Order: sequence, then structure tokens, then C-alpha cells
Amino acid sequence: MDIQAAAGRLESYAADAIIVNLFEGVTDPNGATDTVDKALNGALRALIKDGDFTGQAGQVAVLYPQGVIPARRVILVGLGAPEKLTIDGVRRAAAHAILKARDLKAAHVASVIHGAGSIAIEDAARAITEGSLMALYDYRGQKSGQKPEAFPKRLDLVVLDEKDERAAAGIQAGMAVAAGVEIARDLANLPPNICTPAYMAQVAAELAQTVGLKVEVLERRQMEVLKMGALLGVAQGSDTPPRFIILEHNAGRDDLETVVLVGKGVTFDTGGYSIKTAEGMVTMKGDMSGGAAVIGALGAIAGLKLPLHVVGLIPAADNMISGHAYRPQDVITASNGVTIEVISTDAEGRLLLADALVYASRYQPSAVVDIATLTGACVVALGEGIAAGVFSTDDRLRDTLLASADFTAERVWPLPLFPEYEKALESQTADLKNTGGRMGGVGTSAVFLKHFVDYPAWAHVDMAGVMSTMGDVPYVPKGATGYGVRLLTDFASRWAARGKA
Repeated sequence: MDIQAAAGRLESYAADAIIVNLFEGVTDPNGATDTVDKALNGALRALIKDGDFTGQAGQVAVLYPQGVIPARRVILVGLGAPEKLTIDGVRRAAAHAILKARDLKAAHVASVIHGAGSIAIEDAARAITEGSLMALYDYRGQKSGQKPEAFPKRLDLVVLDEKDERAAAGIQAGMAVAAGVEIARDLANLPPNICTPAYMAQVAAELAQTVGLKVEVLERRQMEVLKMGALLGVAQGSDTPPRFIILEHNAGRDDLETVVLVGKGVTFDTGGYSIKTAEGMVTMKGDMSGGAAVIGALGAIAGLKLPLHVVGLIPAADNMISGHAYRPQDVITASNGVTIEVISTDAEGRLLLADALVYASRYQPSAVVDIATLTGACVVALGEGIAAGVFSTDDRLRDTLLASADFTAERVWPLPLFPEYEKALESQTADLKNTGGRMGGVGTSAVFLKHFVDYPAWAHVDMAGVMSTMGDVPYVPKGATGYGVRLLTDFASRWAARGKA
């Protein structure tokens, strides 16, 4: 769908549908809703007076002007209580409205900029763009037959002043972010026989060429030279070879601060010899969602042209069972020389991340954030579809991620790196175990990763509980959420702005 800012008056707009809004409890609308209502001879006020529309968040109604105004339909969407309107409220309202326009097969839609009276126009336009594009995401996969025609085809965000460029800037940013989310969702939705480590590397390379990123892909031999024994230990049971994907935005810019984003890329997780249940294995094509988020975020960051050197590291491998697979009680050695006793072959994601976190140090980063579908324990702790857990060695880094979570509605909740978790990782035969057992599993997993960090500002985001959805949020259709793209992109934007301050 093409989105653009356009100057004009909504009641004079010739479109298949125009979108206006109403706050909850308002009986006498103002702004664009008022002018459209007057052009409709009070039809909207009659709807409100009769109690058929209250302005409750997400409520949608459709009116047919019958030629009174140029638009064929008027879509009215509720914003909820005015004092509670947030950027995500705008994102959700836009999603509800555009989905109704899609159902009506409206090709050309024009919309008021929701919340422009209380939210900066650029932010509101960005939220509408994100909400609309993300809501219209339609993964068809390998279904046979012709794909249905997509509606709408065009969305105009209407401003009064043709010289006002703020909406256009917000639209451009929203489109870059939504494109990154689409990449991440596509990767995580694909079946594991298609989305292999090599396929992820191919997508990363194609994205790099499109948006101007530098890309390098390490293969098994290069990883062996780097002594990435933790990653290779996981990969050795699969006939599908691993990849270590490196993406860079503003590569070679020594004048810029460096941030490294690391994403777990387990393209399928059987659990290895610590095998998962049949039910537990069903969702494991999405175990590379952290890596997908980093690829999508790098694309969005490049699209936003952020003044920051950003490196994306995606260690990608299958965790399979074979005569070559690693086993419980094997001892493997990570690239920093730390030896690891394998207690559970199903605690494999942290082994991929271990070597990637070591690799990150070569960039001398001011901050490193890793993101992974790491533990079921995090889902138990925070719930399914609620929030990701975040651990951090630096308060400012943690607070920046929390601010980004608030702006994007990709929630994170701070969890502790208590030193007591170290006890559970003690091993008689190696420097540490790869798991501390069931109790405190989310905390011990983060403390395990900390052994591979030698920079002061590091954060670990465990997104296991938010990698997929049943479609409860209007702009997140059923399937892979693409969680992390917006969080990491906004984090990078805030970190770049911090450098300027």
C-alpha cells in the first residue's frame, strides 16, 4: 500500500473511504470529524446521540454519504478516553480503521491524523503508517492458488497545510520500520525446510544490497578458525550447515559510536538429545525470531539513516539429532576459551549467543543488546504475549530500552542478574554448565551469557513469550509478531540521539 501526506479538507476528498475519529464520551465532535459531520448534515452526531457509537477504543462504524460528499464511505473509529490516548492507541485505531477499509475493498482511503492535537504530528503519522501496514500484513506462505487482491492500495494522511512536512517525515519513518517488521515476520513464519541458516543469510544479503548495508557471512570453516566451539557444537548434529551473519550500517564510520545487536538464529530446535515433546516442538521454526528481528531492525535503521554505527550479528544453526550431535555431559569450548559442560542440549540458544557476544567485542561497542527466544522460564515468569524480560549490566542502557518499549508497545520487564545464580552454573568438569536447572531458569540463562561479555553496557532480551500471537492486537495478525524490530530500531535511534546530547 502506498502512503503519502496530502493537503486538503477531508470532507472534500474524493476517495473510496475517508477515516475520522471520536474520543469516548464526546457528544459534540470537533476538528475534521466536526466538518465531515456538518457536510453530512449531522449524520455522525445522530449516530452518537442514538448511542450507536460511543468512541470506545477500537469501535468502528461505517456511513454511506449517498453523494452528499465526494467520498463513497465514512469510517468512524473510536480513540477511547482522551486522557488515555497514547502513540500505541493511535497505532491501534489506525489498524482497526484500515482493516475495515480492507474488508470493504476500498482501494483509495484518506484519513485524518489521529491524536494530532495531543501527539506530535510526525509521531502520529508514523504510528498510523506502522499500524496500517502491520495490520495489513498477510502471510500466504506456500498456499496454492492466486493470492487475493490487496486492499487498500493507497492511503492519504490529510493535513491542512501543504507546506507541513512533518507528516511526510513520519510516514517515511513508519514505512521503514514496517518493512523491517515484514522481513522478520516472513522469516519466522516460513517453514524450517525453507528458512535454513543459508536462507537467512541470503535474505540478509539481499536486504543489504537494497538498503545499503555491508554484509559478511561466515561459513563453518571460518567459524572453526575463530574457535567458535559453542556455536559449532550445536550445529554439528545437523546436515544443514551453520552461518554467522554480519550486517553493518555506516560501516567504516570511525567518527560514530558503535552499537551491536545480536540475534539468536536457531532455524529449528528439536531440543537435540534432550528432546522436546511433540507439542513443544511445533512452534520451533520460530526459534530464530531474535535473529529475524536483528535483520529487520538493521533494514529499518538503514532506512532511517541513523547517525550511528550499528552492527547486527546473527549466529544461525539447526539443533538436530544424529550420530554427530552433541550430547549431555559433552564439554565444548567457546571462542573466549571458556569451557562449557552441556547439561541440556535443549539449552542451545545461549551457546550460539555466547560466541556471538565474544565476537561483538572486536567492535569496541558502547552498547550491546542481544535478543533471543531463550527460555520457557521467561514465559512462565511474565506470561504469554505479555512482555519480554530484560537483563542489563548498565542502568542507562536498560532505561533506554524501557523508553523504547514504551514508545513502541513492545514491552520489556527488568529482571535481575543476581550473583547467587552463579552457584547453579558451577561444574565439576568445566568452567560452567550451560544450564542451572529448572528453578530460576531465566536468571541463570542471563548470568550464563554474562560470562561472554567484556564490555560495560550489555543487555539481554528474552522474547520467548512474545514471538507469536493469536491475533489479539489489531496490527499483529496471527503468527509471527516480528517483535523486536521496532524495539531495537527505536533503541538505536535514542542511543544515537544520546550521543549528540
